[in-house]
Order: sequence, then C-alpha cells, then structure tokens
Amino acid sequence: MKSKLILSIALLLASLSSFSPANPIKIVFFGDSITQAGVSKTGYITQMQGMLAAQGIGDKYELIGAGIGGNKIYDLYLRHEDDLLAKKPNITVIYIGINDVWHKTSSRTGTDADKFERFYNALIKKIQSAGSQVVICTPTLIGERFDSTNENDGDLNRYSEIIRRIAKNNNCALIDLRKAFLSFEQNNNPENKESGILTSDRVHLNEAGNKFLAETMWSVLKDIK
Repeated sequence: MKSKLILSIALLLASLSSFSPANPIKIVFFGDSITQAGVSKTGYITQMQGMLAAQGIGDKYELIGAGIGGNKIYDLYLRHEDDLLAKKPNITVIYIGINDVWHKTSSRTGTDADKFERFYNALIKKIQSAGSQVVICTPTLIGERFDSTNENDGDLNRYSEIIRRIAKNNNCALIDLRKAFLSFEQNNNPENKESGILTSDRVHLNEAGNKFLAETMWSVLKDIK
C-alpha cells in the first residue's frame, strides 16, 4: 500500500513538472535610445514590468526592448528582421521619430517628412505580414516648454500628425505620446522649464518621465488582445 502511494505521488509530481503555463503575450518595443534605456533600472519597460507585477498579471506578458541609440525610421526598417521579427512578437510597439526630427537641426541628418512616411508604412506592412499586431507612438519632446517655443516643436507636431494618419490608414492602435506629454507639461511645469520635469536633457527621460511613459503606453496596450 505504501509503495503504491509513493508511486502515485511520484507520478503526480512528474505530471506537474511537465506542466507549462500558457505562452505569455510577447510585446517588443522597437525604437531608439529612449527604448534602449527602457530596460535600465528606472527605464519605462522595467517600470511597466513592475506595474504589471503589482497588478498580478506580470506572468501574462513578456516585455522586450529592441532600441538602439540614434536610430531613425529607416534604421528600424533595415534591422526589423533580425532585431524584431526574429523575436516573434505578438505585439510590436514602434516608438520612433525624435531623431528623425532632432537630427535635422542638430546634425542635418534627419529624415524628410515624405521619406519618413514611406519608410514607416513599409515597416508596418512587413511587421503585419509576419503576424504581429502593430501599435505606433507619436514622438514626445525635444525641450519641455509647453508654449510652442522649443526649436523643434513645429516639426514634432507635423510628424505626429503624419503618424496619426499612418495609424488610421494601417489600422494600427495609436499611443499619442505627443499629446499626453504636452498636457503633462502644461499641468506640471509652471515655470515653463526647458528640462528637468520629465527629461534630464530636453529629450532623454528621467525616472518620472519613464514612469509617465510606462503608464501612458499601458493605458492603450492593456486593451489589445
């Protein structure tokens, strides 16, 4: 009798050890230096993982960063097979555009609006053809003044409009970071500072900026199945 009980327990343990939970939803964040830093201790991807764990749903999602500093839209297009599709994402979040705008004035190596739109559309088609849902984001800030006096505000608004149009034409969910960040600045930057509220240097996010980015992204991502 005792040997049968031991055998039953052994079989139960073996069956439990072979059990594997359902595959988590894999979300890959595809972008530039902000996404590259997103996996750091206070980065937005790390903070999002913490948020999900606190909600008791951390095991339902696998969050992966695929960012490289200095990248523009055509860089993402050139590396999408190796750095994105090879990871077989269920959901792809494209967060790009800062350098396409910023580098037009900082180093004259930005991306013209028409090329930006063409590369973006081509990239989305490649990703969707591979079976991944695509979520796209408008760019955030190049300078935190909320009164339209930052040098690149005009182009940031223009490229954000392009991305909104791209989202509509390609049936992509949109995370309107530009709108959200400007609203935050208007409500939380009474001295109209150029940096120090959400960014450390006008562009790259500080801990508060990464937290706000994680919360803003998740407010959209949570409803995508």
